[in-house]
Amino acid sequence: MTAAADTRLYDAIVPFDGERQAGISTPAQANLNLVGFNLVDGVDRGAVARLMRSWSEDSRRLCTGETPLGSLEPELVVAPSNLTITCGFGPRVFEVIDAVDKRPEWLQPLPEYKLDQLEDRWGQTDLVVQICSDDPIMLAHATRHLVRSGMDYARVFWMQQGFLRAYGAHKPGETPRNLFGQVDGTVNPRSEEEFNEQVWIADGAPEWMQGSTSMVVRRINMNMDTWEMLDRPSREEAMGRKLDTGAPLTGEDEFDEPDFTATDKFGLPVIDQQSHVFRAKPAEGHPEQRIKRRAYNYDIAPEPGSEQLSNSGLVFLCFQKDPLLQYDPIQKRLDEADRLNEWITHIGSAVYWIPPGTSEDGSTGDAYWAQRLLEA
Repeated sequence: MTAAADTRLYDAIVPFDGERQAGISTPAQANLNLVGFNLVDGVDRGAVARLMRSWSEDSRRLCTGETPLGSLEPELVVAPSNLTITCGFGPRVFEVIDAVDKRPEWLQPLPEYKLDQLEDRWGQTDLVVQICSDDPIMLAHATRHLVRSGMDYARVFWMQQGFLRAYGAHKPGETPRNLFGQVDGTVNPRSEEEFNEQVWIADGAPEWMQGSTSMVVRRINMNMDTWEMLDRPSREEAMGRKLDTGAPLTGEDEFDEPDFTATDKFGLPVIDQQSHVFRAKPAEGHPEQRIKRRAYNYDIAPEPGSEQLSNSGLVFLCFQKDPLLQYDPIQKRLDEADRLNEWITHIGSAVYWIPPGTSEDGSTGDAYWAQRLLEA
C-alpha cells in the first residue's frame, strides 16, 4: 500500500454543514455508535436550545478535525476519518419545548407488530445521536465528548454499537452485507431525485422542517445458530436473492429487477411469495413505500444463561419522509409472512425527527440543530 493510500482516510472529512444533516445520504462508514438520550428533569425549551447549540458547535469542530472548546485532547481529533454526527428528536421533546401542536403526526411509537418481542431497554428516547466514523478511536472520542458535554441536560439511556466492513475492504459503492451473508440495501435511493422523493421533507412543510427527515430504529436479533443449519439454496430461497452476487433469483446482477411472475419447470414461482424480497417490495400502486436503509451489524456477548452461541443482529436504521406511509406498510407485510421471521426477532423500536442541516453563521438556515423550531 502506498503512502498516499495510507493517509487518504486519515484526512477524510465529510462536511458538517449543509442543507441536510450528514450521515443519511453519506456512504456508510465502518463503525457506528447510536446513542439514545433522555432529558433530565427540569429541562425546558431554553435548555434544549442551549444543548443543541453546544452539540452542533462541538460536532462541527469534531467533524472537521478541530478541537472543541474546552477539550484537552487535541491529539484525538486529528483523523476524522469520515466522521458524521446526526441528531434527532423523539416525541417527548415537543412536549418539553411546548410545541406539541407542531409535532409531526408520524412522530409516535410505531403500530404493534405481532412478532415483535420489544424490550424496554432498547425503546424510545427523547434524543438520538448517530455517530459514524471509519476510525474507532475518533468514534469513541466524539461519543465521549458529546456525552460529557451534554450531561447537564441529557443522560444516556442506551447505546447501540455496530460495524460494517473496514474502509478499503470493499469495493466503492458496494452494498454492505449483514451477518447472514446477505447484501442489505440494494433498493436504496441513489440519485438526488430519489432522495427527494423518498427521504427529504420539503414541499408543503413548514420552513423549520424543510430539509429534515425521519429515522426509524429497529434492533433485530438474528439467530445465527439455526440460520447456519440451512444449506445455501434454502438461505437464498428465504431471501429471494443469491448470496454471492445479491442478484434476485430471476437475475444475474444485484440491481436486476426481480421477476415475480417467473416460474420453474414445475410451474412454481422462482421467487417465493413469502421470501423477504417479495414481501418487502412496495404494494401494487404504492411506489411511495420505499425507504433509505442504513443498517449496521452488531455482535456482542451472549446473554447470561442463553443457550445461543452468539448474540448478533442488526441495528436497523432507515430514513424516510413519513414512517407511517413508508416504513409501516413494509413492516406489516414482513411481519405477516416473511420467511426470514424464523431466524430474526425485533427487540427494539424508536422513531425520531431528524432536523434539517446547518450553516455555521445561520445565513442559509439553522446555525444549530432545530434553531428555527426552538426559537420560534
